[in-house]
Amino acid sequence: KIIYMEEQQYINMIKNILDNGFWEEGRNGRTKTLFGDMMRFSLKDNKIPILTTKKTAWKTCLKELLWFISGKTDNKLLKDQGVHIWDANSTREFLDSRGLTHYAVDELGPIYGYQWRHFNKPYNSDGKGIDQLQEIIDILRDPEKRTSRRIIMTAWNPCQLEQMALPPCHVLCQFNVHNDNKLSCALY
Repeated sequence: KIIYMEEQQYINMIKNILDNGFWEEGRNGRTKTLFGDMMRFSLKDNKIPILTTKKTAWKTCLKELLWFISGKTDNKLLKDQGVHIWDANSTREFLDSRGLTHYAVDELGPIYGYQWRHFNKPYNSDGKGIDQLQEIIDILRDPEKRTSRRIIMTAWNPCQLEQMALPPCHVLCQFNVHNDNKLSCALY
């Protein structure tokens, strides 16, 4: 039996980064990093692994997640709810720095939710894309298909990365059903 000690995993990871990580200069300035570490969380009994060692704006995260699920890409919809996660990435200056001079302020391009709900649909078109999220829901409801190892949803679309205000950080999740009704998700 795996014991999930969410808080301790986080503390151990931070210690590992401090002890064994290396310094990098990147988009977020100078950061200490370590590639490939991971944590495991159980959501059993309706537990949500929110850490107490740092401030977590869970309502803001929930609103952003629901916005992703909707497939929308207009930051104004988040701003109207008091969510400002994407503000810095939707300014005229930032969009222009990414070569997205034709986007209006607050337009983010085919980011996360767009890829989840309209994968590879030409951005701002009447074309057709793949609704990955609905496909996953349908597969999970199908007793014949739900044990597949190929229940995957990706936000990483090389064909549209240059159209995104910000390429995705959480790029892929894979689902797995075991023991007939236990759902696992690996998020990369």
